[in-house]
Amino acid sequence: MEHLSIGTPLFYGVFFVAVLLMIAVDMLLLKKNGAHKVSVKEALAWTLVWIAAACGFAGWLYFELAGNPAYGAAVAQQKVLEFFTGYVLEKSLAVDNIFVFLMIFSYFKIPDQYQHRVLLYGVLGALILRAVMIFAGAVLVREFEWILYLFGAFLLYTGVKMMAPDGDDEEDLSQNRMVGWLQKRIAVSKNLDGEKFFTLENGKRMATPLLLVLVMVELSDVVFAVDSIPAVFAVTTDPFIVLTSNIFAILGLRAMYFLLADIADRFVFLKYGLAFVLSFIGIKMLMMHWVHIPIAVSLSVVFGALGASVLISMIYSRRLQKAGE
Repeated sequence: MEHLSIGTPLFYGVFFVAVLLMIAVDMLLLKKNGAHKVSVKEALAWTLVWIAAACGFAGWLYFELAGNPAYGAAVAQQKVLEFFTGYVLEKSLAVDNIFVFLMIFSYFKIPDQYQHRVLLYGVLGALILRAVMIFAGAVLVREFEWILYLFGAFLLYTGVKMMAPDGDDEEDLSQNRMVGWLQKRIAVSKNLDGEKFFTLENGKRMATPLLLVLVMVELSDVVFAVDSIPAVFAVTTDPFIVLTSNIFAILGLRAMYFLLADIADRFVFLKYGLAFVLSFIGIKMLMMHWVHIPIAVSLSVVFGALGASVLISMIYSRRLQKAGE
């Protein structure tokens, strides 16, 4: 059943229309409200909206499949479980993006009120890049099923590597080769011009630091997609489920950033939870022909590992705060 694809033209059409409508509403609201600092209340509201949209899509998918004699309730339940497992996986792994975004915005000294526009366009670019990567991955898996073992080995390696203590968690972007390469090839002004990506300086058209930040955000998302997309292929090889769960999770990334930006440093043990999840998914892929782990079990493991790491992080941070008082 996990190899059954439900990507009919109707399903893809409904999905893309829903995504385009949500993006259009988001862009209209951004234009209406202008550049402003996103409050925690606004970020929480949008986070709930994106989660509700994903749940609404999953509900529609269930009733469409359950009511179709070609699929039935069993397939509907399986596919919705696959969707939510992929969604939770992507949401969880996207937390790492938040730490990188914080570092990028801090290094380039981007004011809070301009970060929203950068992340909006960053998400739009990420949607296109991930769709390309997912369909390419689906073709590879269909033609060369053994590539799933490579995905599994890579995820296990990544998970084990994440568990190793870092000598210095903070990367110095001034020494980053990609930043240096971009600055040498793109004429970048030293000053911002509101929320514009390009400006005129002494009669010459130049990029503002905001464009450089946007490029760095896009590149960082590609790096994270290399982990997250194979992880979802461990849940299902149905490209429709991989795509929809991934895209719905990414749509809510911007709101999640503003919701967690001020407290991200408190999740000190989250990386170990993510490392455990990646290792578990990697082992699952390596053992798939000998041991079948139900989707419900995978979802429970993901929730349990992440919930435990967040809870331990909150307890630890609270104790540090009390010790410092």
